Amino acid sequence: MKNIKKRSWAEPYKMKMVELLKMTTKQQRTKAIKEAGYNTFLLKSEDVYIDLLTDSGTNSMSDRQWSAFMTGDEAYAGSKSYYILEETIQKYYGYKYIVPTHQGRAAENILSQIMIKKGDIIPGNMYFTTTRLHQELAGGIFADVIIDEAHDPLSEHPFKGNVDIEKLDKLVKKHGAKKIPYICVATNVNMAGGQPVSMANLKELRAYTKKHGIKIIHDMTRVAENAFFIQQREKGYEKKSVQSIVKEICSYTDGATMSAKKDALVNIGGFMATNDWDVFEEARNLVVVYEGLHTYGGLAGRDMEAIAVGIVESLNDDHQRARVGQVEYLGHKMLEYGLPIVKPIGGHGIFVDAKAFLPHLTQDQFPAQTLAAELYIDSGVRTMERGIVSAGRKTNGENYYPKLELVRFTIPRRVYTQAHMDVIAESAATVFENRKSIKGLKMIYEPKYLRFFQARFEKLK
Repeated sequence: MKNIKKRSWAEPYKMKMVELLKMTTKQQRTKAIKEAGYNTFLLKSEDVYIDLLTDSGTNSMSDRQWSAFMTGDEAYAGSKSYYILEETIQKYYGYKYIVPTHQGRAAENILSQIMIKKGDIIPGNMYFTTTRLHQELAGGIFADVIIDEAHDPLSEHPFKGNVDIEKLDKLVKKHGAKKIPYICVATNVNMAGGQPVSMANLKELRAYTKKHGIKIIHDMTRVAENAFFIQQREKGYEKKSVQSIVKEICSYTDGATMSAKKDALVNIGGFMATNDWDVFEEARNLVVVYEGLHTYGGLAGRDMEAIAVGIVESLNDDHQRARVGQVEYLGHKMLEYGLPIVKPIGGHGIFVDAKAFLPHLTQDQFPAQTLAAELYIDSGVRTMERGIVSAGRKTNGENYYPKLELVRFTIPRRVYTQAHMDVIAESAATVFENRKSIKGLKMIYEPKYLRFFQARFEKLK
């Protein structure tokens, strides 16, 4: 018998309940995607077999989270569930003041209105759709200061989410520190392919911003996944827990926005956090206008209780090892089939390079949007475009042309099995074999904001 050198990982949970899925034919899927205007967001979920549209709010909650639903305090004011959530955030993330919101983008809206003045420059380690829009609606101008490697899908840089301090310094010298209210730092950069930020980069950034009087706002929706990558890849952190690494990450920032629908394993919810009393004072005034009282912020008490439990569960090393391990398993299967994916494999999904997959299509023919539609037709797997459609338009009406034209295979937490990952990889490989016959799309309807959610397309002849 051969010596076993490597042991397989397995999920640190077992299933108590399953959701039955509807199986469809290729003919049915072709009809469904056409009716949806070749936009996977507009498909009916009942017509989807494996749903990789997003990891936001699509997680499976644990028995402990469901138990917390039963103990939620639904008082309009002063709910004990709020204080449980507040205490959990203070303990595990370290922020002083908490304002709950119904989800992350509500926190972005409130924060942007408080901190941004017209003409301000908001540097960030790559844009995110809702974040940049809220910054622009508040009068700010987003500036990308991520390292160049983040825009190269083939780069194997272990921390492609890092901020380029030289790029930031050029902005400060050009506009002045007073025009930069904060730098927005996302941990595990979504649009770059789920790529992490190193602790060394955060320390360097903290030193620079302290020197120039600039705050750091943390987009922390996948901070635990980022912490896992630091544990696995950064010298000096090999023996530290995900929990302790997360606390250290947060300590280098002044505040945060959080969509709890990702890391915290819930279906709805978020918060804004800050260490600045004046920002908190204004935030709890605005949350009453847009969300609800400052002790519930658009959430039921049971939601706040479930978030508190989910935060603790997200910081478990075994959970993150299995969560990221499943993503890595899918990524390696795709690489075996020769599929062009963003490297290194990210934390919350696999990002396929649509430009390399469909090189005969120009970016104006929406290769990522096209590929997402073709994947659905082949197998019922729903993915998401992350390219020119998601990038949207500049304030002057011109299209953004991002260097990365990606299809995101986002893996919900604790939902699918290894067999599902095999089906996904095989479907992508099948579409890849037939890629030369695939024709692009043209946009026939475009909404004013965040067009990727509701835009409609038709096939080019």
